[in-house]
Amino acid sequence: MDKKNTSLFSKILLGVTAIFFYAPILYIILFSFNSSRSLTRFEGFSFRWYEKMFSDSTMMEAIAYTVIIAVLATIISTIVGTLTAIGLSKSRKLVRGVVEQVNNLPIMNPEIVTAIGLLMFFSALGVKKGFLTLLLAHVMFCIPYVILSVTPKLRSLDPNLADAALDLGATPMQALWKVIVPQIMPGIISGALIAFTMSFDDFVISYFVTGNGVNNISILVYTMSKRVNPSINALSTLVILLITVVLLIVNIIPIIKEKKGRKVT
Repeated sequence: MDKKNTSLFSKILLGVTAIFFYAPILYIILFSFNSSRSLTRFEGFSFRWYEKMFSDSTMMEAIAYTVIIAVLATIISTIVGTLTAIGLSKSRKLVRGVVEQVNNLPIMNPEIVTAIGLLMFFSALGVKKGFLTLLLAHVMFCIPYVILSVTPKLRSLDPNLADAALDLGATPMQALWKVIVPQIMPGIISGALIAFTMSFDDFVISYFVTGNGVNNISILVYTMSKRVNPSINALSTLVILLITVVLLIVNIIPIIKEKKGRKVT
């Protein structure tokens, strides 16, 4: 096969892959504006399902719980994970190795195993399932991802950086927040984004540890999967729109900064 045929085959394969991934998303967006309940036949343009979504108190509560849990879990897990990673970077090799292996367990374990373990743990402690158990569970499985994101950045730092800051008169807290943290900020941001995504998307663990009417979006969608509810298409479309806007902002801001830097020079 010559280079021309290889290039053509690569383009076709790329196009088929893109269609495979994005066709379902476009399908959801299209039928979120369908005037009927049908999920197979488009009968007219309408905002009917968006109006129904915003008027559905159960769905709005699920959205609120999802966002609140995701934000709180992200903040807590990012702080705890970052401090843990920094502490491990200054620990002995044996301690660091053991903790890193333990940190990998929640990531390697199937979610169903973690979910059942948390359910039994909360039951043994007599903790009533609800908002608190859901938040603690999300913090628990988000922390390892933050540690994994921050650790490589710490390993790339000069090990004498903190000592140099202390020698120049900085306190340990000043050395941490003004020297170490700015250097590892890309890793912290990456860990926070992964934590938010994992929390926002989680279903299996959330299903086992929640209670008292505290449902997130994934649980709500599961309970509605047995009956047709096009409002889910409207909700999915808004989530897709939000993610698209965030990705555009994240990618455009560095370009703008780079252009400003070129103008200054």
